[in-house]
Amino acid sequence: MNVHFSYKISKTSDLEKLINQQVEKLGRYLRVFRPDLVHLKGLIEDSSAREGVVVSLNLRLPSGQMAAQEHSPTATAAIKAAFDSLAEQVKKHKELLRNHHKFGRRRGPERVVVQTVPFADTLAAMKPERISADDISGYVNVNLPRLQRFIQREIDYRESQGQLEPGQLAVEDVVGEAIANALSEQGESPERMKLEPWVHRLAKQAIDQLASENREDGHVPLERSHGQQNVHASDEDKLQFHQPDEQLSEENVIPDPTANNPEELAARDELMTLVETTLRDAGHDQAEAFILYTLEGFTLEEIADITSRGAEEVRMSIRKAREHLQRALPIKDPLKEKLVEYSKSA
Repeated sequence: MNVHFSYKISKTSDLEKLINQQVEKLGRYLRVFRPDLVHLKGLIEDSSAREGVVVSLNLRLPSGQMAAQEHSPTATAAIKAAFDSLAEQVKKHKELLRNHHKFGRRRGPERVVVQTVPFADTLAAMKPERISADDISGYVNVNLPRLQRFIQREIDYRESQGQLEPGQLAVEDVVGEAIANALSEQGESPERMKLEPWVHRLAKQAIDQLASENREDGHVPLERSHGQQNVHASDEDKLQFHQPDEQLSEENVIPDPTANNPEELAARDELMTLVETTLRDAGHDQAEAFILYTLEGFTLEEIADITSRGAEEVRMSIRKAREHLQRALPIKDPLKEKLVEYSKSA
């Protein structure tokens, strides 16, 4: 997408960040079009004391052109309102493109069917690639810790609710089952841009499948380790990265002033555990939506794909979880306040 914005107000990094977020969000509705044929122009200006900040947007597509203009006392509100208005126009425009070829022209008493080509079959349409085995392998290699974290949260919640026995499922078993299902369902694989929510949804299904099989079989695999490994790392920071038989250079012992100290890391982990524990009382749907949105960075549409729910329902779950968190965890902490504030953008 070709993007150009003009500013007639003070340009700040926060404004640029907000615009980039809104452009990225709008881009999700434009993936059907070739990027080089999509042009977005914007103007942000301070009109008057009465109207406040005015944001004008103009979007040119291969199949048409649309515009939006909104004003608000603050630039943030005006930008969001203008992009929301433009997004609604894009949705309606795409719906018209999908339905245009289905209707004919009426000429006289009889209906004349006009042979037209659907937009998806034209050269201007961008045909998304389907997920391949290499895509799945590459995703797992890069994002395995994130997927394991998601699965562990699901297992912990179900154990706390009595749906699973402690130690009944191992994260590794669920990962293996989910990846096996992904590789065996290539005929039904979605578009590549939906790879991550698809894998997460398969992981949830794998938990249900393995839990059901374990209940029916009534046995525990002997090859699985149910004890806690007795592995202790050295308390000496230097030996975490340096072995005695290696040559130690001066840069290896220079402290990093930007890195968090162990106390800060421990406090952060403790707060995250406290947040997850507190959200369990809000209900699984609310807790899952809040964590996926604020901690994992999924969009509303992606969370809807993972949980097989509607985007509006996901938004309501995030709002309820935020209200529960503020009520049940009244402690003042910058990280908690940042999570709460970010969840308001849903």
